[in-house]
Amino acid sequence: MVYIRPFNVEQWMDKYETKCTNNIAETCCDSVSLAELISLTSNSTTQSHSETPLILSLSKKRLDYGHIRGSPTLLTNISTLYSTPSNPFPFSQILITPGAIAANFLVFYTLIHPSHHVICIHPTYQQLHSVPASLGASVSLWKLQETETSWNADINELKSLIVPGATKLLVLNNPNNPTGAVLPLEVLMEVKVLAEKYDITVLSDEVYAPIYHSSPDPPPPSFLTLGYKNTIVTGSLSKAYSLAGIRIGWIASNNADIIELLAQARDYNTIAVSQLDDIVAAYALSPTVRRALVKRNIDLCEKNLELLDDFIRKYPKHMNYVKPVSGTTAFVKFLNPRSGKVVDDVRFCEALTRDTGVLFVPGGHCFGVDEGEFKGYVRIGYACSTDTLRFGLMKVGAWIEGGGMDFV
Repeated sequence: MVYIRPFNVEQWMDKYETKCTNNIAETCCDSVSLAELISLTSNSTTQSHSETPLILSLSKKRLDYGHIRGSPTLLTNISTLYSTPSNPFPFSQILITPGAIAANFLVFYTLIHPSHHVICIHPTYQQLHSVPASLGASVSLWKLQETETSWNADINELKSLIVPGATKLLVLNNPNNPTGAVLPLEVLMEVKVLAEKYDITVLSDEVYAPIYHSSPDPPPPSFLTLGYKNTIVTGSLSKAYSLAGIRIGWIASNNADIIELLAQARDYNTIAVSQLDDIVAAYALSPTVRRALVKRNIDLCEKNLELLDDFIRKYPKHMNYVKPVSGTTAFVKFLNPRSGKVVDDVRFCEALTRDTGVLFVPGGHCFGVDEGEFKGYVRIGYACSTDTLRFGLMKVGAWIEGGGMDFV
């Protein structure tokens, strides 16, 4: 049996998210119901939701396995995310999975061997480096460098991590969880050059795309559109599309042979995704609905990030951060006002939940690898409902002003 490190962020959420009163640790854009999803583009005031094409499709669907790799409608709608007018992306090079977490796991399980070397962006979702390590690969972390205004990726550091002949996979997360940073186009192009030179497959986890809400520059394209053959991209309906409950994700690759390898491995753990989930996903990613849903969620993130930014600026002795430009999360450093030192992030989050019912994620515990790394950092998910965020921050503010964190 392989050894795999405990998945700290998921265990933390599992322990506390059903016990808190204000969950501002969640990373998904505020979830929608089927009725809300339909209402995004419905102009009818007379037709009941039970008569809409989506609900009729769900009610009439025979509950067999359906299309093993995903329905043609869903695959076609996903392919438009990576297509241009002159270069449509073939939907035969897309594979449907039960969420992006299953997509990423399938890539590692299929492609990684104990002799391989993997490079992974850091900080990031723990799965992206812990699973390759559990499979026996050696893993190096390409660490983002924090400045007062950004989290930067140093391409020279990436070059220094490459082991010619041994480095088989480079893992990106763009937009980044937990920092809300993006790898800009110029960095992505340099990554492409290095990947081509050393024959490295690139896995880009893009589950937070297209939530680009605050960047002054044009948002970066999907790595899949840059023309490098050995590119794999994963995505899902959970984060940017507010539909975590339907458990639909996908893998797309410019290399058809990679997709076939992944499909062969997928036979062992996924016969097919839920046919009802497939129908909802296809509807959500249809062009008109997708545009409305993305606009709703970008507007939500812009509004909520302004609330969070005002809150952080109100307490400069207690916290600071690099303001995120994308995604749904902020990585905030909390300080003890008495000593000026960073707090113990686990004790801080435990005390906060106990005293106020507000849930944060401890950054050092859930994203640090080395001893003391990211101590005092907390991940805040600000894409929840605006009321949840507003009331949660009010509780945190009252707790701070009452001296709640003075001894953390």
